[in-house]
Amino acid sequence: MQLSYWEQKNWFSSIDYTIVGSGIVGLHAALQLRDRFPKSKILVIEKGMLPQGASTKNAGFACFGSISEIINDLKAHTEEEVVQLIQKRWIGLQLLRKRIGDSILDLKPFGGYELFLESDTEVYETCLARITYINELLHPLFKNAVFQKDYNRFEFKNIKEQLIFNPFEAQIDTGNLMQELLKQAVAADVLILNQQALVGFNEFSDGVAVQLPTYTFTTKKLLFATNGFATDLTKGAVEPARAQVLITKPIPNLALKGTFHLDEGYYYFRNVGDRILLGGGRNLDFDAETTTDLSQTALVQNKLEQLLKEVILPTIPVEIEQRWSGIMGVGTQKIPIVSQISNHVYCGVRLGGMGVAIGSIVGAELADLI
Repeated sequence: MQLSYWEQKNWFSSIDYTIVGSGIVGLHAALQLRDRFPKSKILVIEKGMLPQGASTKNAGFACFGSISEIINDLKAHTEEEVVQLIQKRWIGLQLLRKRIGDSILDLKPFGGYELFLESDTEVYETCLARITYINELLHPLFKNAVFQKDYNRFEFKNIKEQLIFNPFEAQIDTGNLMQELLKQAVAADVLILNQQALVGFNEFSDGVAVQLPTYTFTTKKLLFATNGFATDLTKGAVEPARAQVLITKPIPNLALKGTFHLDEGYYYFRNVGDRILLGGGRNLDFDAETTTDLSQTALVQNKLEQLLKEVILPTIPVEIEQRWSGIMGVGTQKIPIVSQISNHVYCGVRLGGMGVAIGSIVGAELADLI
């Protein structure tokens, strides 16, 4: 494509920093770079009409891990690593609240609950037995008990008698979050180009040539904030993980309020006003859900509907209004990858399904590598 003189001059000349990905990480990196380098030229390229990963497609949980997830993480990480990871998520949530504001986030501190199916006896008993241990582990960070037993006040069916409650969880409005981040980026003179997929890049002595489908330009530094799309970049340390979601039509007199976790976090649901948003199920077929395809499958969607009818709202008929998918970035380790890949190329990826919590701090750390 032949650009005009004006297009070349204003958008593609003298670029200091190019960020690939306009999600939570990418925009926080751009804003951090603007704070550090006020006169720099910053360009964000995004392959989708909107952020293509999970930043505009997540469930809007301000959370840092259910008790079963934390116990499971302790199998692959040390106590110190798990505490540091939870601390990073918690600090990230506070940074997000500070930047966006609770009013715009529509933050609702209803707390979070974990429930256990009747068949989950071993996990259920382990979690109940280890509440005190996990609370002691996290006490230096939260100064209070994070997890406590609660009763089934929501009339869920086919679950164990007790739930586990976390008062530190909240709901946010994902759409409001991303719109505000985009507004702040534009106000900070960050250029954002959508529907521009990166075709390739070639590093040279004092910069990087960035190849788009119809144009190639140069930048001094190239930063990747592509999370689940970073498999090749990280040589397999990050894999895509599709999260399928549905949301119901409005339900009259819906009393359910909060964020809810099920099956070690593989399922999650919440109210969105008078609707139920429910997602997850990649554990039904890990191979099929290790994909960047944004479609849905009958296997997962049928299971989500089954949970709605048999567990969550067994006495209330519901209709599904929308279905969608988002792409997370996961790996054998939960610790994010924030690293310099080469002289002029950097990445901040592998958010482990906790992008809302950890994306802001990963973005800032990515920018601070410069």
